[in-house]
Amino acid sequence: MAGKLSTFFLTHGLTRFNTKQSNLRFVFDSRRPLPASCKMRRRSFRLQHKEQSAKKGSPEVLQLNAQLAFGDGDAKLGDGSSKEFSIARLNLPAGSPATGDSIPTSVDVDDGETLPSIQLEDLIRMVRNAEKNILLINQARLHALEDLEKIGSEKESLQGEINNLEMRLAETDAKIRVAAQHKIHVELLEKQLEEMRKELSNRNGYQGSNFDTNGMRDEISKDNFHVLFEELISLRAENVSLKGDIEALRTELSSITTTDDCKVMLENKHSHLESAVDDLEVKLAAAQRDVTTLSSLKLEYKSLWEKVEDLQSLLDKATKQADEAASLSQQNQELRKKVERLEEYLQEANALTLSTEKMQKYHELMQQKIKLLEERLQRSDEEIHSYVQLHQESMKGFQDSLNSLMEESKKRALDEPVDDMPWEFWSSLLLLVDGWLLERKITPNNAELLKEMVLKRDRRICDAYLACKEKDELEALSVLLRLTSNSTSSGLHIIHIAAEMAPVAKVGGLGDVVTGLGKALQKKGHLVEIILPKYDCMQYEFIHDLRALNVVLRSYFDKQLYENKIWVGTVEGLPVYFIEPLHPSKFFSRGQYYGEHDDFKRFSFFSRAALELFLQAGKKPDIIHCHDWQTAFVAPLYWEIYAHKGLNSARICFTCHNFEYQGTAPASELASCGLDVDHLNRQDRMQDNVAHDRVNPVKGAVVFSNIVTTVSPTYAQEVLTPEGGRGLHTTLSSQSRKFIGILNGIDADSWNPATDVFLKRRYNSSDIQGKLENKNTLRKHLHLSSADATRPLVCCITRLVPQKGVHLIRHAIYRTLELGGQFVLLGSSPVHYIQREFEGIASHFQSHEDARLILKYDEPLSHLIYAASDMFIIPSIFEPCGLTQMVAMRYGSIPIARKTGGLNDSVFDVDDTAIPEKFQNGFTFVTADEQGVNSALDRAFHHYKYRESWQRLVLKVMEMDFSWNSSALQYEELYRNALIRARAAKRA
Repeated sequence: MAGKLSTFFLTHGLTRFNTKQSNLRFVFDSRRPLPASCKMRRRSFRLQHKEQSAKKGSPEVLQLNAQLAFGDGDAKLGDGSSKEFSIARLNLPAGSPATGDSIPTSVDVDDGETLPSIQLEDLIRMVRNAEKNILLINQARLHALEDLEKIGSEKESLQGEINNLEMRLAETDAKIRVAAQHKIHVELLEKQLEEMRKELSNRNGYQGSNFDTNGMRDEISKDNFHVLFEELISLRAENVSLKGDIEALRTELSSITTTDDCKVMLENKHSHLESAVDDLEVKLAAAQRDVTTLSSLKLEYKSLWEKVEDLQSLLDKATKQADEAASLSQQNQELRKKVERLEEYLQEANALTLSTEKMQKYHELMQQKIKLLEERLQRSDEEIHSYVQLHQESMKGFQDSLNSLMEESKKRALDEPVDDMPWEFWSSLLLLVDGWLLERKITPNNAELLKEMVLKRDRRICDAYLACKEKDELEALSVLLRLTSNSTSSGLHIIHIAAEMAPVAKVGGLGDVVTGLGKALQKKGHLVEIILPKYDCMQYEFIHDLRALNVVLRSYFDKQLYENKIWVGTVEGLPVYFIEPLHPSKFFSRGQYYGEHDDFKRFSFFSRAALELFLQAGKKPDIIHCHDWQTAFVAPLYWEIYAHKGLNSARICFTCHNFEYQGTAPASELASCGLDVDHLNRQDRMQDNVAHDRVNPVKGAVVFSNIVTTVSPTYAQEVLTPEGGRGLHTTLSSQSRKFIGILNGIDADSWNPATDVFLKRRYNSSDIQGKLENKNTLRKHLHLSSADATRPLVCCITRLVPQKGVHLIRHAIYRTLELGGQFVLLGSSPVHYIQREFEGIASHFQSHEDARLILKYDEPLSHLIYAASDMFIIPSIFEPCGLTQMVAMRYGSIPIARKTGGLNDSVFDVDDTAIPEKFQNGFTFVTADEQGVNSALDRAFHHYKYRESWQRLVLKVMEMDFSWNSSALQYEELYRNALIRARAAKRA
């Protein structure tokens, strides 16, 4: 048992204990394996000195009465004072088998005490937990035992202890010197403290031998001297301890003279101090275990490190050899590849040698062929020379024929139409001829012939007019009369009689239609003329070459003849006649186009004066096209009066742009223009279908015209119903064979973002960046917020009348702001209460950063609004055609429209899957209420968030064709069919 216990001590670093004299109790913690090493925390200098002194004594004479606890890595001393030891586990390779030494479950000591038994299960669990580390630990312990048995004496270890003592002695001397300095410093502090006490006693009047320490501390703390007092106390305590240590060290050092004497003295000292170090035996044992364990581990570490270095060197050598082998293998492969390439080169060289021989033979053959080619080349040169001579002769003949062709081309050019002159030139020339005719300077036949030449854009009349333009009128007249000859024209002579024409006199869409349709028909080779009242409020800056003719036109009205002054000029390249009545009532000099109390008289007078102009000027047009109720009088006047005066060559076409405005009046007022009231105030003629005592000019035009049109196919169907026809549905149904709806177009020249002079920056479908710049320009102009350039801008340009859905426009303003957009309205109202209502809304939004209302018509601003808007709302209750949605799309603005009239024929919902995608171009709603507007606006704002798809939609609507080309073709066909029927009726 004693042998096993000694082995146990050795394996745990306790080889210096005598089991026979020890009173030792071991307690094992089954939860964790025994620590492999421990590191003692820092001790005081005196404790270290005593432990070193104890090591010099014989281990056998030590009485160990302490209790050691091996568990959580802490060793507690039996005298009540505790010192903690930090345990560091030794991580060793796993898989080490357990040693053959068995650990007893109990240990017997000679004095009869028995070590407490250790549970077998705890030991088994401890062994299992330490299974991976036990082999290397036991091997280290065996090596330590072998090393300890080889040590013959303890002289070397004692010599090391003596060296340590000498080092500590030197440290002690240094501390003594420091302590002496501290002592001097303390004495100085004491003197200062005494002086301070005296000073404080003098101040406070306090006398006595006992010094109140607590009161003094308070006073010193006030004067920041309490730190000195505490330092003094600590220095005194340290001085006392240092004095004790110094005396002990001096006592011990005085007996140490030589190395041999030191050993004897230490043994004697150990015997004398044995009773004093009982409480330090556990500490000494722990120190011995630490020293032994550390020394053994150091040796083990050195041996292992040497082995590792050997292995590392072997590994480096093996790595170098492997690298060398790999490089040699790579070099070998490269050499093999080079050998293979050399073999290939050798084969190619052999092949080249063979091919060289063949090339020599081929070269000889080529030399022979070259000789043959040289001979042939010489013969070909001779042939080419002969061909050149023939070519020169043929070129002479070609030049002669070319000259003759050029002469013929010049002759033909005289007969071809001139395309490089603007329409304003031809219109001015036509007006000049008409002026000569009205002034009786040329005969009607000559005027007709000159007009035909103008209609055909004959080069002869063009050159003649340009040549004599600077001459006087008689010379120009004589030159042009020489050109008269019999000629025919395939074009039609079309005269529009209207109350509006854009841009000189525009209130609504009527003016755009007159100008756009006239220009489209003119481009197709027809002679188009326009007759307008001469308003005093017209935009005269858009009229070119305006002049008054030296002729007086007299027309009948109110049973007498009134004079009219005729003005001519060109507007948008179209020849225009302006009739200025010299009537006392000044019909068209009142500062506005419509809204007068006598509008019926004003426009019936104008209609008869226009027909009188035809008669006196000798005009025989093919088509007279009148528009809306203001010129609807033309149809009954033409057939009832002027057809009997010889003006019967024309067919009448009437276009009603809005059946809500019919111009009814008491039947008696019809007599002012010379019509027979009794004859026309009948149910089948001009009598109003609702009020029988009134006449209806629109009904009269429907009855007396050869062609009746309206401005969209859907609206043509709507007016056949009682709701849409406004009382004329029965008349229209009875005349349905000549009634048709043709969708209006827009003037693609006037409404073109690529050439628009009113825009800050022009743009087209290939480059729409200019649209954003115009948007910013409008915002600055109207003082709207530009913080977010991507915010959608909703716009509306309209007349504020009930037909346009003014309550829905008002709701759209607020709904747009709720959705985070901006709104701009441009327009005015002839209805006073509507105008006042929107003036109040405009005042409310006057300083708003996201809404602006401009309650007037402004042509330049309208162009900028179209270009700047992202969406354009048209919530009409009914809309015969509507041009704003077409113009908006031309400028890249997406329409939001109600499905009615022309809006239904031009705007197709992007979410309607029944419509082909290529026609989808806007957002529509059916019900004329706020819910309908909300649904369309909400969907539009939702689509606007997806910028790429929105940009594709913008590009698509900009490329759609809403010009007058297709509409003009339909009108041309209607005109020709009417003329064909008229000629057929004459032949019959």
